Amino acid sequence: MFRFVFRLAAMVALSISVIMAVLDATRTVAASVLVLTPLNSSWLAVSPDTRAAFETFIRTKTSPLLWDGAIAWVLNQPGFAVFAVLAFLLYAIGYRRQRRAGQFVAN
Repeated sequence: MFRFVFRLAAMVALSISVIMAVLDATRTVAASVLVLTPLNSSWLAVSPDTRAAFETFIRTKTSPLLWDGAIAWVLNQPGFAVFAVLAFLLYAIGYRRQRRAGQFVAN
C-alpha cells in the first residue's frame, strides 16, 4: 500500500517537473536565452500566501538557520530539477525489487 503511495507521489512530482521544464523551454525559445525559473519564483507566482505561511512555519517551529541555509538554497534551484530529484527519491522509496530466487532453476 505504501509503495503505491510513494510511486503515485513520484509520478505527480515527475509530471510537475515536466510541466515546469516545458514552461522553461518555452520561455527560453521566446527570449533566445537560457531561462531557468527558480522554484521560489514559480511558487510565488502560483500561491504567495502558502509560500509565506511555509516560511513562517519553518522559522517559528525550527531554527531560522534551516530556512536561510538549506531551504532557501533549494528554493533558488530550477523548479524542474527540484521536482525531478524529488520524483527520483520517491520512486526509489517505493521501488519493489524483483525476486531472484528460482530465476535460474532448470525445468
